[in-house]
Amino acid sequence: MQFGVFDHLDDSGLPLGAHFEQRLKFIEAYDKAGFYAYHLAEHHNTPLGYAPSPSVFLSAVAQRTRQLKFGPMVYLLPLYHPLRLLDEICMLDQMSGGRFLYGVGRGISPIEVGFFGVDFARGAAQFREAFEVIRRGMTEDRLTFHGEFYDFDNVPVPMKPVQQPYPSLWYGIGRPESIRWAAEQGANIVARRPIPAVRQITDRYRAEWRDLGRAEAELPLMGVNRHIVVAETEAEARDIARRAYPAWRRHMGLLWHEYGVTFPLEASLPPDFATVLEHGDAVAGTPAQVRDFIAREIAETGVTYYVCDFVFGTITPDEAQRSIDLFAREVMPAFATA
Repeated sequence: MQFGVFDHLDDSGLPLGAHFEQRLKFIEAYDKAGFYAYHLAEHHNTPLGYAPSPSVFLSAVAQRTRQLKFGPMVYLLPLYHPLRLLDEICMLDQMSGGRFLYGVGRGISPIEVGFFGVDFARGAAQFREAFEVIRRGMTEDRLTFHGEFYDFDNVPVPMKPVQQPYPSLWYGIGRPESIRWAAEQGANIVARRPIPAVRQITDRYRAEWRDLGRAEAELPLMGVNRHIVVAETEAEARDIARRAYPAWRRHMGLLWHEYGVTFPLEASLPPDFATVLEHGDAVAGTPAQVRDFIAREIAETGVTYYVCDFVFGTITPDEAQRSIDLFAREVMPAFATA
């Protein structure tokens, strides 16, 4: 069982420069603790995401770590010129010695992509085209592509990634109809859904994988993402989470509410942490309680990768660091042979 970290890089209340530096210190801690990967969200024009250009922040991650894999979760492909993003992917993979994880998606927010003049209704088609352009660019020395959104004729592509034919592919699963595509591409997947929904996703992914005639031993990672707070006592962990979570949740819905657009995660992301705990979508407790929670969830969901969200909302640097340290020292070793 591998453990990863997901980060919105949401507003923490620190001045922005200090905010970036503190997150990089946490990432250095993930690297030393033996986490598998660091996954960074991309959001725009909102305090939910202060890494609207993930490649810029991830270039610092490449230099501050030695073993940790890293990547966006996800690049919003319709917002990029594919030739420019192709260059960034190759640079990050080369700068890190082949540790870059290529996460892709179309974006969940019509408001955010709308700021860039992208038609959300056509986002899926544009995403698929951009994905194909970048795939060809990583595997061909001359790029020719004629589509609805992009048109290239014999463009030289001198730069390639370290990982061949291209970096490990990652996809955030929100809709069951996307599973077939993810399986066809051999993408590693991560979901933040209730336990029954995650089980449906992993079962269907395995079924699609078998239907494609591929071996079970070659299955990509299938992950679940949860907020996690670890402390010496349950009361302390829950107090921290109850205080820290509302700011993160408020930022999640901020643009949707401001622009009068229905927030699709309104029901699945309660405004208070106590209700989140009742739904089983997070855990706050002692190392033993967190170990038990994760063990049960692995068994019930069928996941092979567990993605932790340690730093969110108004959680203080000391509280977050203690949570990370306790998790690495007293939780992760229990799953070393799982």
